[in-house]
Amino acid sequence: MIQLLETGVYLVNGSELIADNAEAITAIKAKTGKEVCKEDAAKETIAYSILKEHNTSDNMDKLKIKFDKLTSHDITFVGIIQTARASGLTKFPVPYVLTNCHNSLCAVGGTINEDDHMFGLTCAKKYGGVYVPPHQAVIHQYAREMLAGGGKMILGSDSHTRYGALGTMAMGEGGPELVKQLLNQTYDINMPDVVAVYLEGAPIKGVGPQDVALAIIGAVFKNGYVKNKVMEFVGPGVDSLSADFRIGIDVMTTETTCLSSIWKTDSAIKDFYEIHDRSADFVELNPGEVAYYNGCIKVDLSEIKPMIAMPFHPSNTYTIEELNANLMDILEDCEKKALVSLDGAVNFTLKDKVRNGRLYVEQGIIAGCAGGGFENICAAADILENASIGPDAFTLSVYPASMPIYMELVKNGCAAKLMQTGAVLKTAFCGPCFGAGDTPANNAFSIRHSTRNFPNREGSKLQSGQIASVALMDARSIAATAANKGYLTPATDFDGNFAKYQYFFDKKIYENRVFDSKGIADESVEIQFGPNIKDWPAMVELTDNLMLKVVSEIHDPVTTTDELIPSGETSSYRSNPLGLAEFTLSRKDPNYVRLAKEVQLAEKARQEKACPVRKFSELEAAWAVMKTITPDADRSNTGIGSTIFAVKPGDGSAREQAASCQKVLGGWANIANEYATKRYRSNLINWGMLPFLIKEGELPFKNLDYIYIPGIRKAIEEKAEVIQAYVVGSASGERKHTAFEMTLGELTDEERQIILKGCLINYNRV
Repeated sequence: MIQLLETGVYLVNGSELIADNAEAITAIKAKTGKEVCKEDAAKETIAYSILKEHNTSDNMDKLKIKFDKLTSHDITFVGIIQTARASGLTKFPVPYVLTNCHNSLCAVGGTINEDDHMFGLTCAKKYGGVYVPPHQAVIHQYAREMLAGGGKMILGSDSHTRYGALGTMAMGEGGPELVKQLLNQTYDINMPDVVAVYLEGAPIKGVGPQDVALAIIGAVFKNGYVKNKVMEFVGPGVDSLSADFRIGIDVMTTETTCLSSIWKTDSAIKDFYEIHDRSADFVELNPGEVAYYNGCIKVDLSEIKPMIAMPFHPSNTYTIEELNANLMDILEDCEKKALVSLDGAVNFTLKDKVRNGRLYVEQGIIAGCAGGGFENICAAADILENASIGPDAFTLSVYPASMPIYMELVKNGCAAKLMQTGAVLKTAFCGPCFGAGDTPANNAFSIRHSTRNFPNREGSKLQSGQIASVALMDARSIAATAANKGYLTPATDFDGNFAKYQYFFDKKIYENRVFDSKGIADESVEIQFGPNIKDWPAMVELTDNLMLKVVSEIHDPVTTTDELIPSGETSSYRSNPLGLAEFTLSRKDPNYVRLAKEVQLAEKARQEKACPVRKFSELEAAWAVMKTITPDADRSNTGIGSTIFAVKPGDGSAREQAASCQKVLGGWANIANEYATKRYRSNLINWGMLPFLIKEGELPFKNLDYIYIPGIRKAIEEKAEVIQAYVVGSASGERKHTAFEMTLGELTDEERQIILKGCLINYNRV
């Protein structure tokens, strides 16, 4: 089904793979008549050509990328624009689309959400952007319909910014990376490795894009096979997939932790652009005659079966057939994994979902950028035609990804087929994906064609004793389960036929409702603020030395951004840095905010030239040890802040708030064995936080210990490879003097300056 090659590969004529071994060059010459070398062949990937076109440096090893377009939604665009405004923004230099698909339900917090929307509309007018009102389209569907273009690059402040199936290399990053683009700065990365995803065969009836995506995620997430790399989809199997099918696989590549994705393009993608009245944006993309890839994932599409990702991660995958055959064993294994994820905060079981030997689920959701596509919903309608979801606990909600899709479903009768079953059709909204809509009952089990199933991401609250769980599935198998009134069923059991539906895109919907400045800024427009929209608090430069208190210690194998800053109802406070910070780590470590604030009081006293150490006896003891190490260290040159330790933090969302919330509470660093994603590490750096690394298995400190780092500013300036640190105290006031070493990983010169200045705002402030 899925095979990971242990070596790099050459792709010859877009169809034949040759492993990178001693005989490879000879074999290639025999087939092509040409001499090739690995270095030149690596330049023949689609990814390389697009990156070269957008690189503004003269060094293809050290890229400085300028993107063609930007996009954000209403959880992120306020903070981004506020940061850019503080740095001198006068006009959006490239098309910037502001969608409103996350905070669409204007209920929690009174006027908060709609205030953000009006902020976005007036900023689009003032700075020359595009504003998509609530319920019109989810961010990624609008980008597919209206922004993508062959050979282009798009940067979005959402982790699922992936338009590779349409020939667009897109990346999801934290807000500060978009700020840099708005200020005509660059996205700086090393040239990434490129991994071929070689597709062959064709999917069997009942298998959908989520099935293929989950199979790939299950094969590559845990081993980091594509981490921070570009996935390039090639091979004869691509031709067997429709544009919608490819899009459904592509959007889920984010869950592999890859940097980006790109696909070869053909007549199916050309038709997509023609349907959307954008023929000029199609470009046929193919790798060169001989292209070299740093790795290869071989996927036989014909062997993919309906899949399920069990709680609490998209990589926790099984075939539905396998789950049903080994039900109790797999459920027990999931429960054991949950003990780690949930820290024993609540009683959690899945075995009580088994009724007469079958798994019963209480909820089905087909939604968002992954599930809400036209073909997914049409297939679900075919499976459910003349069926009933029943009057028991099971419910089914369907969210088309855009109003044009919704309209076509109404016109072709699929909407009626679904509604007749008892299912509910709702408007374009990302809420079910992150806990802002359709939160299940306590202990309920939900199956969703959406992007993630992290703990509590569906909206339940551990701190209130609540737990629900989500499994990811394809819309087709969700529909088959719904037809069986909630009993888990793979779509391959469906013995009916899938109709061929023609999609007609009606652009009048957007012409009548979307504000498009056409790139013309109107500086006379007054930005509309609401009382919840606050400026970022002032942040100081990095001091010569640092005294850090560890205020949270997390030993989960992976810590998600949802655990660092919860999604769901907290999203209403995304425009209020201090208000949102109150939720930091609230589900994972409820003591974090209190402890961080205590440390922050000492730092504020230092800045006010008071005596911070006398506020806490334990800090005074640590301070005394510090003086024995560096006698000249004092409150004028030694900052006081908090830090957290996590084994591998930052999996999941691109939201910058996972880092900024720590910063506004006085955080000055993270310490980790590794960072789950490039985007989380970038968020730390852009908020002036030090991304420390220590070797796995070495933990010289514990929670509530004090860590002293002498000469940290000089170490950053001089690009020191090793950072010397000392454990100097504990919560009990015990005096210590334990030396240990940390590193920072590679930092660009610009990143070093951002850290030295204290944050990106300070770096750019005019």
